[in-house]
Amino acid sequence: MAHVAIIPAGSAPPLAPYSPGVKVGDTVYVSGVLAMDGDGNTVGEGDIKAQTRRVIESIKSVVEAAGGSVGDIAFNQIFLTDLANYAAMNEVYAEYFGTNPPARYCIKADLVKPEFLIEISSTAHIG
Repeated sequence: MAHVAIIPAGSAPPLAPYSPGVKVGDTVYVSGVLAMDGDGNTVGEGDIKAQTRRVIESIKSVVEAAGGSVGDIAFNQIFLTDLANYAAMNEVYAEYFGTNPPARYCIKADLVKPEFLIEISSTAHIG
């Protein structure tokens, strides 16, 4: 089955050779998303809520460009640089996934640049 790269208008430029998303059949795989604007600048430096919102909005744009919605997201992998940000991240996360939330895991990890507080990768099933 062929895969199709999903690159929404205004996406942040990738920091490595990857596509923001890939659609294979009815499944959309969203690469790890960082809090960056369309020019690659960090959004919400030092603010986990602002970064979480930006990351989820970016994920949403990939899924929507593939023909789906946030409600189609079945699984999220969340990486936080500091577990002290867990509660604040969850406040914003619940705004998007409060009812019938996807499966997920959340771990503490170093990210590609120290100004990033969160990274999320998603899998959605559209159809």
